[in-house]
Amino acid sequence: MENKGSDEVETLKTKFVSVWHNVKYSWALKSKTSFSRNSPVFLLGKCYHFKAEDDDSVTEAFDEDSVTGSAEAFRKDFASRVWLTYREELPPLPSSPLTSDCGWGCMLRAGQMMLAQALSLHFLGRDWTWSEAMSLQPLDAETWTAAAARRLVASLEASLQGSTGAPDGASPPTQQARARGCTEGADAHLKEMHHRTLVSWFGDSPSAELGLHRLVGTGLAMGKQAGDWYGPSVVAHILKKAIEEAMDPGLAGITAYVSQDCTVYSADVIDSHRAPGAGPASVVGPDAPPSPRSGQPVSASVPPDGRAVVILIPVRLGGEKTNPDYFNLAKSILSLEYCIGIIGGKPKQACYFVGFQDDSLIYMDPHYCQSFVDVSTSDFPLQSYHCPSPKKMPFSKMDPSCTIGFYSKSAQDYERISQELSKVLQPSAKEKYPAFTFMQGHGRDYDPSTGLTPEKREWPFIRDPRRTVTTGDFVLL
Repeated sequence: MENKGSDEVETLKTKFVSVWHNVKYSWALKSKTSFSRNSPVFLLGKCYHFKAEDDDSVTEAFDEDSVTGSAEAFRKDFASRVWLTYREELPPLPSSPLTSDCGWGCMLRAGQMMLAQALSLHFLGRDWTWSEAMSLQPLDAETWTAAAARRLVASLEASLQGSTGAPDGASPPTQQARARGCTEGADAHLKEMHHRTLVSWFGDSPSAELGLHRLVGTGLAMGKQAGDWYGPSVVAHILKKAIEEAMDPGLAGITAYVSQDCTVYSADVIDSHRAPGAGPASVVGPDAPPSPRSGQPVSASVPPDGRAVVILIPVRLGGEKTNPDYFNLAKSILSLEYCIGIIGGKPKQACYFVGFQDDSLIYMDPHYCQSFVDVSTSDFPLQSYHCPSPKKMPFSKMDPSCTIGFYSKSAQDYERISQELSKVLQPSAKEKYPAFTFMQGHGRDYDPSTGLTPEKREWPFIRDPRRTVTTGDFVLL
């Protein structure tokens, strides 16, 4: 009887927290974000210019129709990124009565978004955009369901109009164009299937490979429980473990690597690129990615005897505040197409940084509580997994604790990435040390604490519980 009463109290508490966080954060999500027309905007390696030829205005709200230049392309690109937020009415989380992550799961959600971007690069490519991205409604407009119903009606009307047939005298070039259109349509349909499968991996159910339940369950082995604060370093290790333990054949061609003490050991990354049991010249084995006939997403860019690697680098870019000398480094990193973003934010408010303009970061905010979506159905709604509006935050407000992510599709690709980043990381006269470094060899060749598990290492020192002070989502050492 007591347990039942306790569960009811926890349920009521969860609902109250969900409502409070929506009141607390939704005003910021619904507010307009202004962008300068005179400065380029960078989004995960893509550059956009908003300035019109005959327009001298300085700023314009993002969602105004009068914005010209490549603002529409930016908007479509941003809205195509996978957005993971707080959810409520979930199945109970592992070893907990909690049915929502409102108030504590924002760093896990930010980590999911960064991993989703890596998978998007892996399966869809950086140039892919969602066909319905431009039809997303602002968060303070109609509900997702109403908007989806309206789009469905419009789609049916378009289909009926298109079924009336072409004129009898259709020329051969028109028929060829139709054939090309069919091929392009088939490719778009295949990518949309991959997109839906990718989103389903992050569903909020115990069976979802990279869902909240799986991440919380992985965190239990690291001393973290549902309701605890998760720092960006801990989330990096949780993501690595989750993708390594994923059983879905579609995820067999990708793994993750977490740097040690701000150092990326090249031999370890190269080893990660090799498929399990594969040598430098192995043939396709049972662990190779599935063929397209299986219906699972397949990356055509990864060799059959190798795997792509998600490189996660926990760093600290200053003391109590981010050192301004690192602002240009963050800009350089977010300008690279193989960068999958940065998870960090500010105390008690984690964010997923995806770009910048001038001295402001562009980010996706997980602090918006939405209802549970059953991703086990074949036609589950995708609208709530895409954000219609970007947000901006000054670099000066960025918390120094963060995790930087990169996607490396092959060992050859990693060689190029490490060389390019090594040049970017060369410290200036003001900076005494680079944010992170690349070293040849394996980490075990340098690490004096090889007896410890990777999860017990926190940047920049091994954690001493007597000296640890927690502030929000971050761990200060």
